[in-house]
Amino acid sequence: MSTSSDVSSKDSLSSSTPVSPAVFKKIGLVGRLGSDRAIYTIKRLMRFLDSCGLTVVLEADTASALPGHEHGEFSAAELGSKCDLVIVVGGDGSLLGAGREVSNHGVPLLGVNRGRLGFLTDIAPDEIEQKVADVLAGHYVSEERFLLSMEVRREGEAIAGGDALNDVVVHPGKFIRMIEFELYIDDQFVYGQRSDGIIISTPTGSTAYALSAGGPIMHPKLDAIELVPLNPHTLSSRPILLNGNVEIRLVVGSHNTAYPHVTCDGQTHVVTQPGDEVFIKKKSTAMTLIHPTDHNFYETCRRKLGWASHLVE
Repeated sequence: MSTSSDVSSKDSLSSSTPVSPAVFKKIGLVGRLGSDRAIYTIKRLMRFLDSCGLTVVLEADTASALPGHEHGEFSAAELGSKCDLVIVVGGDGSLLGAGREVSNHGVPLLGVNRGRLGFLTDIAPDEIEQKVADVLAGHYVSEERFLLSMEVRREGEAIAGGDALNDVVVHPGKFIRMIEFELYIDDQFVYGQRSDGIIISTPTGSTAYALSAGGPIMHPKLDAIELVPLNPHTLSSRPILLNGNVEIRLVVGSHNTAYPHVTCDGQTHVVTQPGDEVFIKKKSTAMTLIHPTDHNFYETCRRKLGWASHLVE
């Protein structure tokens, strides 16, 4: 975690031990734009938090959908330095975006699900008052989720970069063509590959795109990175699990007819050229994610992925 302005508060949030509600004095709200349900839930949250005597501020884009709200506004990048807690109303994509912005400040995030699957945003809309009140009273568990840092270098010079909470994906862009690249792990050559690309995923991202591509589900507490090939030309190419502290380097092949694209969480977008190098490693600062005390990762998998419940009653 990065150093925060209140070291004692940061230390208390990095464990699952309940902390004093005094830690959460200023609450930032981020909402899914274009969703009437999310806007309704944000208004409901604002009323509840105001009734608790807390200071509420809004992410600037979210505030634009709430004219006349009479609360402070900050950019997403500023929320991390202005708030003690950020509550995200929307889907996992909304929380991913907020997490990338505030992770440098060590501010915890709490998710209210107004999306679809909701692996990260795990409070249901009809539980808002009860669950948020529990969190404010110090009844919650927290965990750290690491991010990936990506950098593209051309002739040794950095030309672009980005962070990812879910995954970094190398793909052919809008054209369906195989791309060629070489993979190195800690400067050791692994293989050359022709495929539709590759997914480099965190444990958080293992239930997202990587899962759809045939990768394994990783428990969020694992310190590991997974590599999942996208439709490799060689059928023996399979997903690989790596230690979370490795450095991954991809070298774009010189014979590509398409220029491979690199995306971070489907947002940051870089177009590479033959010979470019893509470096991926764990980011030095993590994101703190808060859950209700009854949060259970396996129960979430059962519910979201349709796993069978008990076979014997």
